[in-house]
Amino acid sequence: MMIRLTIDGETVEVPEGTTVLRAAQQAGIDIPTLCDHPELVPYGGCRLCLVEIEGAPALQTSCTLPASNGMVVYTNTPRVREARKLILTLLFSERNHFCMYCQMSGGDCELQNAAYREEMTHWPLQPNWQPYPVDASHEDFVLDHNRCILCRRCVRACAELVGNFTLGVRERGARSMIIADFDVPLGESSCVSCGTCVQVCPTGAFIDRMSAYKGRETEVERTKSICVGCSVGCGLEIITRSNQLLRIDGDWEAPVNEGLLCEIGRFRPVKDQRQRIVTPLMRKDGALKAVTWEEALDYVAGRLKSLAGQDGNGVAAVVSARLPAEALYLFKQLFADGLGSDMVTSTDGSVTAVDGELPRGSLDTLKSADCVFVVGADLIEDHQVAGFFVKRALPKGTKLVVLDGHDNGLTELAHHVLHPQPGTERDVLLGIMAAVVELGLAKGEPESEHSQHAPDLVSQRTGVSAEALRTVARLLASAQSPAFVYGNGDAQMAVLLRELAGLVGASDAVVGIYGKANGLAAAVYGLNKPFAADGYEAVYVALGDEEPTQELVQWLQGASFIAAQASHVSPVTAMADVVLPVEIWAEQEGHYLNLEGRLQETQGALTPPGDVRSNVEVLQALAQRLGITLDDGWARELGLEMAAA
Repeated sequence: MMIRLTIDGETVEVPEGTTVLRAAQQAGIDIPTLCDHPELVPYGGCRLCLVEIEGAPALQTSCTLPASNGMVVYTNTPRVREARKLILTLLFSERNHFCMYCQMSGGDCELQNAAYREEMTHWPLQPNWQPYPVDASHEDFVLDHNRCILCRRCVRACAELVGNFTLGVRERGARSMIIADFDVPLGESSCVSCGTCVQVCPTGAFIDRMSAYKGRETEVERTKSICVGCSVGCGLEIITRSNQLLRIDGDWEAPVNEGLLCEIGRFRPVKDQRQRIVTPLMRKDGALKAVTWEEALDYVAGRLKSLAGQDGNGVAAVVSARLPAEALYLFKQLFADGLGSDMVTSTDGSVTAVDGELPRGSLDTLKSADCVFVVGADLIEDHQVAGFFVKRALPKGTKLVVLDGHDNGLTELAHHVLHPQPGTERDVLLGIMAAVVELGLAKGEPESEHSQHAPDLVSQRTGVSAEALRTVARLLASAQSPAFVYGNGDAQMAVLLRELAGLVGASDAVVGIYGKANGLAAAVYGLNKPFAADGYEAVYVALGDEEPTQELVQWLQGASFIAAQASHVSPVTAMADVVLPVEIWAEQEGHYLNLEGRLQETQGALTPPGDVRSNVEVLQALAQRLGITLDDGWARELGLEMAAA
């Protein structure tokens, strides 16, 4: 239902339940705020958004006041402005807000901007500054209590968005302070280093260690892109100045993560101190020496041509599943189709298809689920933003069930934990399905034969009690919006989980958790084989900016020729005969398929240094020298005809 109200003489139509503040913002009318944030529940703590309502005796906080039909609102009367100036005066006089010394001064501080808006040049009250501590115990950011205005955005964001509940407030009145847990240093707290508190802070209380004092908002450039740290595909903004990476913010408009990032996406890329490779290298006289691109490419092409065609086992090729789909597709064409290698895979070879398909359930199912069943995935340690969606739903009544042979970060939060004997996880799923049928709760037709998997029989094989199996069956069947999360590894487990979801009427609610950023695309291209046994003469490794695993390094030991397509010095480049320097994630442009099957795009925010080339350029140059024709059918093979253009 739509309602109409008048704000400063302008008629505004909004849905019923909209606050006065949001109605004003929709109409382009600016009301200053400090505690309000569009992603947080209205709080009304700072009082700066006061407005005058016709017929009301007192000023009202517009961020908490629902608009009503026929309401008349005034946002800029003398009474309102006088109240705002008093509130700002109290805030400035309570703590040390010397703007000239603050890294947020000059347009980045919402408190300072609000004061300028109200034409404040001083405050008439005698300051009552007390020395407050500075918590510099955290690796990634600092909390300066002297600059805090107690808006509690950080506290609310930690609880409402991340579901971590690390931050709180101690004492009352002027002695109030933001604390972590039971008043321990941030670096020793339960903080998960997502940095959401830093991004929502309106002043300089939370300071990013890496970007502080390196550039105001008016001096930096923002580039929207996506994180390639995992397969969630979080939207982010890369903040740069003079071709230097300063900071990474979450993109509040991104539908996948809604502005949230984890430590891997927000802080780790900025802290990356690995040595870049900026020119092609070839091993001469036992050492890697700088050469031209022509010499390096000619040599690699010659070696590959001479070793290929030996029953398919002359050349092996491994590509990083962090690379864009364009590069993955060309890599497959070049080595599998062109050179005929029988060992062409990616660094995310654990992604397995289910009956030729891969689960691509939407993350929205986690955001709205009233019951979440997680099998073989640790959303606290990996894919943390997906874990945030689960954690923040628990206080609202969402039930969490975890099936895992080992404890993980979710087990201590779960309402029900199923710990079967190793190797019997499939039996547990079959037992739950049998319980659903036995209890008459099935909403779909069972696909498997469950007579041999009655809960009592399964309990004997797995160690999970029959009552626990029936309890979980009732929970899943009674849920209005259940969600199922499947971790990498066992394709048969995914088949059974999908069958269970269908049995309780939620066949589209299975979310597959894939390891690397483009692991799903790599699997669609067939680049998901496990590393084969040694015996390949030559190995071509397209690492990009991925750090090699110890497994990969050991697997390369037996090769007589190694070519590395990489951006940083690593154990793999140290072993290589030729190193071809390529761009990092923040320099590249390309497409990714996240765990939902959502097509996303990275945008280059930095110019590559030295003589660095893109991954696509390197593969095309090699193909040309080998006489192999490549095409641009990456989108077509992913089933994305619309993206082919």
